[in-house]
Amino acid sequence: MKFILNRYKFFLLLSIILIIILIFNNNLGINVFNNAKSSFLQMLAVLPPIMLLLGLIDEWVSRESMMKYMGEDSSILGIILSIALAAFAAGPMYAAFPFTAVLINKGVKFSNIIIFMNSWCVIKISTLLFEISSLGYKFTLYRLLIDFVGVIAMGYLIDYIVNKMPKKKKSCKF
Repeated sequence: MKFILNRYKFFLLLSIILIIILIFNNNLGINVFNNAKSSFLQMLAVLPPIMLLLGLIDEWVSRESMMKYMGEDSSILGIILSIALAAFAAGPMYAAFPFTAVLINKGVKFSNIIIFMNSWCVIKISTLLFEISSLGYKFTLYRLLIDFVGVIAMGYLIDYIVNKMPKKKKSCKF
């Protein structure tokens, strides 16, 4: 029982807050509930196909080939594949996290994982098409060039910070 309470403590806390809001301001509470329900239903519509695709990728693509093309020795090919995988992806950002878990399990280089996640956010083709129609091709091209440089730089910077910098010794002072 304690495990269940600990695991779902944020959900339980937010449910209690929602009940309190419903008691004190019924209209606001109903709006909050409807928004939460809508987000939950949207997530349920997106996640099953993604999980199915991830299962297929996990079975069909071997760890050796992922390490060959996106692993420690992948260089520019790993960067290109990371950006391409994310650019052609569909779905919200929370859909990238299961993909990221598969990439980690397949031995993909950490900088390529960060590049993949950043690219998922800013270099999606579906978003680019909308942006071109709304803001123009010049703006989109300039933003895209800056994003390519930024995504790659951030991938290597985060990789350096996490893996290469000397670890500080942790001490607890009470």
